[in-house]
This record gives sequence, C-alpha cells and structure tokens, in this order.
Amino acid sequence: MGVEPENTLRSFVRAEQAGMDAIELDLHLSKDGALAVMHDPDVGRTTDGRGLISEKTLAELRELDAGQGERVPVFEEVLDAVGSPVQAEIKDVAAARVLAGVMLRRDLAGRVEVSSFHDEAVAEIARLVPGVRTVLIASRWEGDVVERAKAVGAATLALNIRRLTLEVVEQAHAEGLKVLGWVVNTQDHLRLVRALGLDGATTDYPEIRRAGRFTA
Repeated sequence: MGVEPENTLRSFVRAEQAGMDAIELDLHLSKDGALAVMHDPDVGRTTDGRGLISEKTLAELRELDAGQGERVPVFEEVLDAVGSPVQAEIKDVAAARVLAGVMLRRDLAGRVEVSSFHDEAVAEIARLVPGVRTVLIASRWEGDVVERAKAVGAATLALNIRRLTLEVVEQAHAEGLKVLGWVVNTQDHLRLVRALGLDGATTDYPEIRRAGRFTA
C-alpha cells in the first residue's frame, strides 16, 4: 500500500514482481457473501464510495474506484493474478467459514496462511481446513498471548513491532511459535526485526527489503 493502491490486484502484482516472499491481504464478506479484498469494514478510506462492505453487494463494490482505476477484487481473483504465497486476514468467524470453502475447493492449505486478531476466527478456520497454517495477530496484548496462540492452534504470532519485546519473542520461540513484526516501514524497525531475531516482517514498501541488505 505504500507504493500502489491498497489491497488491489495492481498492488499484489507489484509486490510479487518486487520479489516479496508472500502477499498479505484482508478479507470482508459482502452483502451477498463474496470475499471482498479490503482492509477496512467501510469503503470510504480506500475507494470513492461510502458505506459498509457488509451492506453492499459484490456488483455494487465493483462500481467503486479503489485507486488509479483499480476495482475491489475478490479473493479468488488475487489467487489467479499472482502465484505467490498469500496470508489472508479474516475479521470474524463468518468470513472464516466462507474462506474455508474456497480453500477446500481449490486445495489451498499449502499456499494460503490465514491470520486474524480474533481467536475464534483462527480456531474456526483451523477446525474447517485440515493442515492450514494460522497466525494470531495482536496490536496490544497481555502476558498470555503465547498461550492464546497455542490454544487456537496458531503456528505464528504477528505482533506490533512498536510494542514487541525480546521477552515475548523468546517465550514464543521456546514454545515453537514463529514471530512476525508489523508494520516495518523504516530502517530502524528493520534493524529491530533483526535484533529481536524475528522470523519475518510485514511492510508497505517492497524496496525496504532490498535496501535493508546494505543499510540495516
């Protein structure tokens, strides 16, 4: 989203061309049950429209400009547009169930990792899709965040880099969990990723990876 319209096919193709390891995207259910790719529940920030995704049909979402003439994609279109591994963030249990259907039909457990801030959604997708890799996300957390991840079967924690501590990383690693930092958009944060020994990071700027090889 730092260099192209957020959550659009154009942005995902750009990320893949830049050599990123995976593409992260966000899913919301439209009024008619489509897996719309957009971060916010409301279309106002990233399109020329207004209103909630949940109150719009896919056809209505298609009419919106998501930036530079891009349209709001659905999940299946992203899978067809790029070949990269995908991390799909879901917002609730309902989205988990629809996503599970797509993953089972297209045998995506090996390609698509599913993440959520919501423990119940992580547990639900794990229940419905055998072998799926899951990620529990947190911006603010208590001392039980590692136990929460284990309880819902998550293999990875994705944590706010601005609040992440070595203690949490070491605790997670001791329990066999990976730790990702988000959002890493500066060289200082990239240095922190390396200092903490994180397993990966999310960025809005693909070029930070290339530049970081020399300056971080």
